[in-house]
Amino acid sequence: MIERYTRPEIGAVWTPQAKMDAWLEVELAATDAWAAEGVVPAEAAAACREQAAFTVDEVEARERVTNHDVAAFIDVVAGSIGEQGRWIHYGLTSSDVLDTALATQLTAAGEILVDGARAWRDALVARAFEFRDTLCIGRTHGVHAEPTTFGLRLAGFAFEADRNLKRLESASAQCARGKLSGAVGTYASVPPSVERRVMEALGLRREEIATQVVPRDRHAELLSAIALAGAGIERFATEIRHLQRTEVREAEEPFAAGQQKGSSAMPHKRNPIRTERLTGLARLLRGYAQTGLENVALWHERDISHSGAERVILPDATITLDYMQHLATEVASGLVVHTDRLAANLDQTHGALFSQRALTALVESGMTRDDAYRTVQQAAHEAFDSGTHFRDLIGTAAPDLDLDLIFDYDAYLTHLPEVFERLEELTG
Repeated sequence: MIERYTRPEIGAVWTPQAKMDAWLEVELAATDAWAAEGVVPAEAAAACREQAAFTVDEVEARERVTNHDVAAFIDVVAGSIGEQGRWIHYGLTSSDVLDTALATQLTAAGEILVDGARAWRDALVARAFEFRDTLCIGRTHGVHAEPTTFGLRLAGFAFEADRNLKRLESASAQCARGKLSGAVGTYASVPPSVERRVMEALGLRREEIATQVVPRDRHAELLSAIALAGAGIERFATEIRHLQRTEVREAEEPFAAGQQKGSSAMPHKRNPIRTERLTGLARLLRGYAQTGLENVALWHERDISHSGAERVILPDATITLDYMQHLATEVASGLVVHTDRLAANLDQTHGALFSQRALTALVESGMTRDDAYRTVQQAAHEAFDSGTHFRDLIGTAAPDLDLDLIFDYDAYLTHLPEVFERLEELTG
């Protein structure tokens, strides 16, 4: 991922140095395990751990000769140890090292993503409670429907964020599995006891049955969870982009007045650049998920058709979602809500938003549902077209109705305490 969207903590997980550090830790854990099994001399394992060294430049230079990254790494590390370096990579195949090291990197990246997902959810919960009773118009098909509250709208995003948090936790755990079972997973060159010791040392679980590789459905699950989390952020971003339109202007991204510039040509502009950026990055995540699914079907015990793609999509997907979660949290926490515009937009239909309550009241009065519907529809459309308030029109059409009962905004707030008790449980 380009530096623009790479935050330092998660970027550090995916550097060439970090990758090779993870390889070395697997190699040394294996040598220690062989020593515990009485195969590798204890002094040899100690020498490996004390003397093993490499530089990324050395490994990359060696790879230009071997055309094999792990083989190049082993050559460099073994050479740094000396005679006892012959025990490095003893009994292992490259994927034993690659997949197990990858599991440690994904575990580290997953912890960062889970922390970010929790912060994103908590920011939404806090703002939802802040605007719990702040009425605004609800929209379906982009058209005014009935009143809701701005807090209830944010609460919906918060519950979605919580579901994505749980999905990321589960998928990250699924990827915290390594394998040291040899070339095609038969343990012919390395026994299960060595694998068990290595996994315990690294804090991983073993893959129950591996071929030469850990099955890629695990990685596809993580990429799918990441794409879903990105889609949830995109849904929030799309909402804010609409609300920031000049004609609506109910909410806006934070804007650093006096510093930030919205346009190089038009100084008046305050564009929703953050939420537009979130929308665009979410598209990347869906592409990574698709590639992850295609990586599941490998030939026989393995091929490397997944390898090149994974070198791109796993770092990029985790880095991208980390950035998106941070940016979305920033937007939610700093969101500017124009309560005056929320109130003004409620009246754009001249009261027609109470149509369902009028319909129900007419049915309760004894009118057939179809007659009631036509009566309300005619009055509502006239309110739209003429600007005459719907209350006056429905009062003329049905003079016996209790208009104060029908035209009551408090009716839309009655059950919110129960809904927000559910929200409180997310962070309580």
